[in-house]
Amino acid sequence: MSKTIAKSFTLPGTTIELNRMGYGCMQLAGPGVWGPPKDPEAAVAVLRAAAEAGVNHFDTSDFYGPHTTNRVLKQALHPYKGLTVVTKIGFARGEDKSWFPAKSADDLTRAVHDNLTNLGLETLDVVNLRLGDAHGPNDESVKAPLSVLIELQKKGLVRHIGLSTVTAEQVAEARALAPIVCVQNLYNLANRTDDALVDDLAEDGIAFVPYFPLGGFSPLQSSALDGVAKELGATSMQVALAWLLQRAPNVLLIPGTSSVAHFKENLAASSLTLPPAAIAALERITPKTSA
Repeated sequence: MSKTIAKSFTLPGTTIELNRMGYGCMQLAGPGVWGPPKDPEAAVAVLRAAAEAGVNHFDTSDFYGPHTTNRVLKQALHPYKGLTVVTKIGFARGEDKSWFPAKSADDLTRAVHDNLTNLGLETLDVVNLRLGDAHGPNDESVKAPLSVLIELQKKGLVRHIGLSTVTAEQVAEARALAPIVCVQNLYNLANRTDDALVDDLAEDGIAFVPYFPLGGFSPLQSSALDGVAKELGATSMQVALAWLLQRAPNVLLIPGTSSVAHFKENLAASSLTLPPAAIAALERITPKTSA
């Protein structure tokens, strides 16, 4: 029996209704997520194509580039009528193109203001506090950096707060301090460490946004995935995205691309319904179950 897949999700405690197939802006920057787009006109074109196709959830950060993707987003879509821009803070880039945590009060305040400036906004819709290090989550307390973000929210610079690269324990700690509308973590067919967290957040109506839904810098590769794709007349990446949409109703996708054609291919995954046999075959893929 086929199941109806919801096309949208409302962030808890808000009136923000997001189409579940969104767009991630990271790939709009240059190689290594550094510097300007290889083709600035193409970057603007893919953003406008996404908005025209009904995408209303755009994920970005001012440390992409740095500053690059926000400026391209502003050029393409400002004033973002009917769109929700979600950004993240808590990391920075070094001159050697490195990534490193930047979670002091000054760092976080500066990051919020940089996002506001480069996006051309007076208030940020949703800000994800990015914790952990360059390798993934750690067990640090969220209290100090989250308290800074809560103060910025009270000043009217941030409407809603999310988390990124966090453990279930950190989510619980954060929720005791402030309403959390979304969690953005690494998750895909081959990386299912957060299976329990996805389900727990679904029960509480909190969005789970997988980053690297297609494997990121190490694209998903599986004979089972390829086999299901061939059987359904789809691409392997479309099947991987469709699996995520059917995984839980609170999963919101943000695959990124700098190509309009590739964007349309990704978008088509939202119309692909996987039959039970296909899901069973995919879930036999041996996942990574710990970070």
